[in-house]
Amino acid sequence: MSEPQTLFIIAGESSGDRLGAALMQSLSEEHDGEIRFAGIGGPLMIDQGLESLFPMDELSVMGIAEVLPKIRNLLVRIKETVSEIESANPAALITIDSPDFCFRVAKRVKARVPALRVIHYVAPSVWAWRPKRAAKMAQFVNHVLALLPFEPPYMEAEGMSCDFVGHPITTEPQATIAQASDFRKEIGMGNEAQLLTLLPGSRTSEVTRLGPVFREVAERLRGDYPNLKIAIPSVGARVELIKQIFLGMDVTILDPRELTSKDAEERKRICYKATDVALAASGTVSLELAAAETSMVIAYNMHWFTAFIKRRMVRVSTATLVNLLTDTKAVPEFLLEECTADNIYQSVKNLLDHSDLRDSQLNVSSAAMAMLGKGDDASGSRAAKSVLKFISN
Repeated sequence: MSEPQTLFIIAGESSGDRLGAALMQSLSEEHDGEIRFAGIGGPLMIDQGLESLFPMDELSVMGIAEVLPKIRNLLVRIKETVSEIESANPAALITIDSPDFCFRVAKRVKARVPALRVIHYVAPSVWAWRPKRAAKMAQFVNHVLALLPFEPPYMEAEGMSCDFVGHPITTEPQATIAQASDFRKEIGMGNEAQLLTLLPGSRTSEVTRLGPVFREVAERLRGDYPNLKIAIPSVGARVELIKQIFLGMDVTILDPRELTSKDAEERKRICYKATDVALAASGTVSLELAAAETSMVIAYNMHWFTAFIKRRMVRVSTATLVNLLTDTKAVPEFLLEECTADNIYQSVKNLLDHSDLRDSQLNVSSAAMAMLGKGDDASGSRAAKSVLKFISN
């Protein structure tokens, strides 16, 4: 048996929490000996035994204008995290996505402890915008775990090692048709009713910006479909904000606060499976919906200044991974100035009205899942093997 090793893992948002939890579980299973975990994570990583240094929710900010009001607290947390890493003396630092926080931590701690191995999980999308980020991160990152099959060459070109480990969504358990049917009955749906699921994001800034637009779309659609049911899954920290935005509307809000993390995830997936069409913020959730075989429309907006900067750096024509992987426009998306209730309403209505459009989109989604590793070993296991191989060299 090898000596116990400490790994310091940082996740800054719910998608990273899922990746971190799967990685932690697989590391514990794969390692010939005890692994101790330290770091920052959410409920799923905590379920795997992590004692989070502070609440992960403090890091769930995105965009230049959105980060600025919280910069003072973030700087304090960066300093605190760097100090904790030095004290823990881990075999490796593993940062998961959330580059605004993670890269600042990694850069500072690497300067103090040059021999520390730094692994970053989720390659930054340098193929989409700001390609010079790869060269910059190579100054303090040694190894990268990539979710997309075409990403390793971008990282390796700058001197980092990189493994494609697949996307965890391809092996996550999916709800059954029977579970979906029970859910529809639970929320009072008749045989002819349709279910629209709204997913305005997990960050406060996203929900605040997209929630009112999604509400307007839902209200207009309900005028066309009196029996339309509306469900809104939420992370615990955003439930009250969602209740406020949708006050007075007949909607089913999935509140995870009284459930275990596992039960909350299962209920969310059942909702996805029961859904006829979803309207979702751009992000990982689009892959979750694709895996659940749910048709979707994607929308996103941000602070005007953040949008101004990003618009000048973007190198791809789509922000939705299903479209990107398959080189199609199968999933309608409305970004920035196109993110209006008028645009979104008509697109969602088209999908609700035409089952052939929904079926066509789902065929493309299935192809995207195959490209992300569906049918291969679980991504958590592949990521764990990559980490263990890297730190053993």
